[in-house]
Amino acid sequence: MHLVLVLVLAAQLPTLTPRDSAFHALNRLAYGARPGEADSVARFGVMRWIERQLDPDHVSDDHLRDREREFKILDYNRADLAGRYRDATRERQRLQREAAASGDSTRMRNARPMQEFRELGGELQQLAIVRAALSERQLREVIVDFWTNHFNVFVGKGADRFLLPSYIEQTIRPRALGRFEDLLIATAESPAMLFYLDNAQSVAPRSAPPPPRGSFFLRRRFGMNEMPDERRQRLQRRPTGINENYARELLELHTLGVDGGYTQQDIIEVARIFTGWSIEPPERGSGFVFRDWAHDRGEKHVFGLTFNDDGKDEGIRLLKFLASQHATMHHVSAKLCARFVADEPPDGCIDAAVAAWQKTRGDIRAVLRAIFTSPEFWSAQAVRSKVKTPFEFVVSAVRATGVEPDDTPRLAQLVARLGEPLYQQPAPTGYGETEAHWVNSGALLARMNAAMGIAKDCASIPANEDHAQLVDMIDQQLLAGTMSTHTKSVILEQLTDVSDPVQARALAVGLALGGPDFQKQ
Repeated sequence: MHLVLVLVLAAQLPTLTPRDSAFHALNRLAYGARPGEADSVARFGVMRWIERQLDPDHVSDDHLRDREREFKILDYNRADLAGRYRDATRERQRLQREAAASGDSTRMRNARPMQEFRELGGELQQLAIVRAALSERQLREVIVDFWTNHFNVFVGKGADRFLLPSYIEQTIRPRALGRFEDLLIATAESPAMLFYLDNAQSVAPRSAPPPPRGSFFLRRRFGMNEMPDERRQRLQRRPTGINENYARELLELHTLGVDGGYTQQDIIEVARIFTGWSIEPPERGSGFVFRDWAHDRGEKHVFGLTFNDDGKDEGIRLLKFLASQHATMHHVSAKLCARFVADEPPDGCIDAAVAAWQKTRGDIRAVLRAIFTSPEFWSAQAVRSKVKTPFEFVVSAVRATGVEPDDTPRLAQLVARLGEPLYQQPAPTGYGETEAHWVNSGALLARMNAAMGIAKDCASIPANEDHAQLVDMIDQQLLAGTMSTHTKSVILEQLTDVSDPVQARALAVGLALGGPDFQKQ
């Protein structure tokens, strides 16, 4: 039924040839076309390809699987990283004490106990590049990036240096094409999110944990005149009340949206519901834990619902309620339409997505299918109307030129220099995805410089002594024949005095990638 509907829609859009349609789909559902890919997708059938992308488990991805083995970050689970982070933190504290006592700061600089986590963070960034560039399951990588940004966690905040990998691998990736409700609950229970938005320290006022058995709180130990420094510091840092950060972002960003009709009192009530949702200490693996002693047992009233002493189930019930609200459907559907269709999402696309959400109770595949089969997605106004983010630009340039990304942080560092260091957005809003966030003269110059660097390794365009033929080939292979007359003339002018075909290819490819036409998708 879906395929028939799509074929009918496609027949009504004579402005797009099969190859044009393939390029459009590859620019939106994927990170751009690889050499020859648009032609193969057109032959296979664009809508048939889209259906395959919506069912990625049946798409072979052996090459990516082999490349993933190069990344040691995937060999560690959260408990491993928690232990390593705890040891590194203790070593840093010891060195800081010694440096303070001796006045010698060089020891601290030379030791760099947290260096391993900086390197692992770079690995995690480069892994995202490799997956986006090489995966046959392109839509899955695109939607993983969308949800990672929607449910943003800042890797630079304390324990999230070791919690973020499991957040991406165990929380986001397995649920990226499932049901929104399941994804929402998983992010709420994620230690990375609980730490980032401070819910791990949110406790009911005047609550206190039960004293451990045999503790010196109950009896004095022989020869102990005072509490150990580490224990005293932990007690001084112990949370003493409700933290509203997660509750606010849950409503404003994750679900209902800023115009979702909630009040400050609603935020307080939601924060009370999530008291006790916390994280185990590193020595216990830093997993999710519900601390009953920290939970607010009082009656709460929010959105016409009453919650009364149901422990963790209060939070689960609220999350399911939020996932089913029309405001949530509209807010998230509008963001999806903005990602896949236009910066100013068309009402028809949003309505189609919301209708699919209601019909399937939040099946993300169904919502995406509704977007991809909407007339707005295939309209002339949508094609090549969006500007690529730095991440999209670098990955699409790598794919178009046939470059095989390595396992070093090189390309991830390039994305960072262009203004989008992966997982390093401190604000819960995540990175902006519209043209206004990324287009200015300085950014475009930086993209041109980046393009020149990528073009040196181009494998998809053969060298050609005829500059006009070279530019036409680049136009067809990299830009689907959409290169403007102005861009062509600029490139040909720059090639006038270049006699070496290899140098001419690198210069022409770099100018094409860095030019205004390739910035569009």
